[in-house]
Amino acid sequence: MITLKNVLVATDFGEASESALAYGREFARAFGATLHVAHVVENVFTRAAAAGEFGAADLGGLMQDLEAAARKQLEAAVAEDDRRELHARPVLLTSSSAALGVVNYAAEAKIDLVVIGTHGRGAFSKILMGSVAERVVRTAPCPVLTVRNPEHEFIHPDALQPTR
Repeated sequence: MITLKNVLVATDFGEASESALAYGREFARAFGATLHVAHVVENVFTRAAAAGEFGAADLGGLMQDLEAAARKQLEAAVAEDDRRELHARPVLLTSSSAALGVVNYAAEAKIDLVVIGTHGRGAFSKILMGSVAERVVRTAPCPVLTVRNPEHEFIHPDALQPTR
């Protein structure tokens, strides 16, 4: 028997993440699980240290602005119904790597399933840019469902209606 108590949806607020959130909601609802919705803000101090171009004061303000903007988007992504029905938790993380932030949170929060969107790029594009979803799949402490956008929708609205 599969038991899911904690479902994590990792979001970058793009279209693929919206699809992943829809799947995450349905898994959380079907299993009575808590829904965690996480966004990772890149730690600008790490990137700037490598470049050596900005002062600490400039970076501190930039980091606060990035976190504030992300928090606003995260709060908007998690609906009031999500909070009430799925005990949804918006989670804002800061890390030098989005994949590492997601994987570390999954381990700390005892996540049973990670749902993450993917753009379905080809191998050459992955080599050039990397893939957060691929790194999460390879390193997560639990199963990971990748949702491609546009996805094959196997959840049909009429299937969600109660029957008598």
